This record gives sequence, structure tokens and C-alpha cells, in this order.
Amino acid sequence: MTAEDRRGNGEPGHGEPVLAAGCVLWRHAPGEDGDGVEICLVHRPKYDDWSHPKGKLKSGESALAGAVREVLEETGAHCEPGPELPAVRYLVEGRPKEVRYWAAETTGGAFAPNSEVDHVRWLSPAKARELLTQERDAELVTAFLDARGPAAGGG
Repeated sequence: MTAEDRRGNGEPGHGEPVLAAGCVLWRHAPGEDGDGVEICLVHRPKYDDWSHPKGKLKSGESALAGAVREVLEETGAHCEPGPELPAVRYLVEGRPKEVRYWAAETTGGAFAPNSEVDHVRWLSPAKARELLTQERDAELVTAFLDARGPAAGGG
């Protein structure tokens, strides 16, 4: 099996990273100029952290399809993916992990608590940065705002 064959199975081969994907999920929010946004964060009770919706890819699944699936599974929201954001790389229990992210606008749906996520919060970008547990996730908020341009506002 080649490295390309292993991509998307969620399990690393010899030195291969665990592959995952997620979204900076957003919606329009009333703002002074009407161009405000809110970002959805998820609380994972297993880790007691706040993050963007994300998860491991299934075997043969593309990163974009996995990101959209994870948003639906973790938030109950359907979404329309937009620009790809910077990938995040880090170690988990000594194993490399690579998470690809997209900005994605919610198009509907409803949250129901589940075993992975017990709460979601919609926050301004500034408040989202403050609540996020990992600095790497806060940096994604900045990347999202940069991708949206000056109309998005910094919260």
C-alpha cells in the first residue's frame, strides 16, 4: 500500500500523519454595518475543550467531504464550503496529525447534544478567539477573517 492509498483512513502508516478535516463554521450576524459574522465553536466533553468542528477522515474520503460531514455530525448544521484555510499540523500522543480546514457558511440545521459534542456557541470572532482552547484554532479565526476580507470585521 502506498502513502497515497493510506490517505484518508485516519490511521497513520510508517510516519504517515493522521488525516482530519474541519471547518471554521460561520453565519451572518447583525453588526453596525450589517456585515458582521459569528463563528460556531464546539465543546467536546471528552477533552473539555472548545474548538472548531473537525474529525478524522474515513477511508477513501476526501478532506472536503470529511470536513462537511464533521460539521453536520458535530453541530447539526448543513454548510456551504468556501475558501480553504491553512492546514494545522501537530502531534497527538507522539503521532503527527494534519487537519485541513475550510471556511464554511451554515445553510441550516439544528444542534442536538451527542457523545462527541455537548454544546455549541456562536460568537463574534474576537470572543471566539478568547474561548478557543488551542492557539492554533485561534489563528484559524484570523485566517478566516483574512479570507473574507475587510467586510467581515474583527469582532
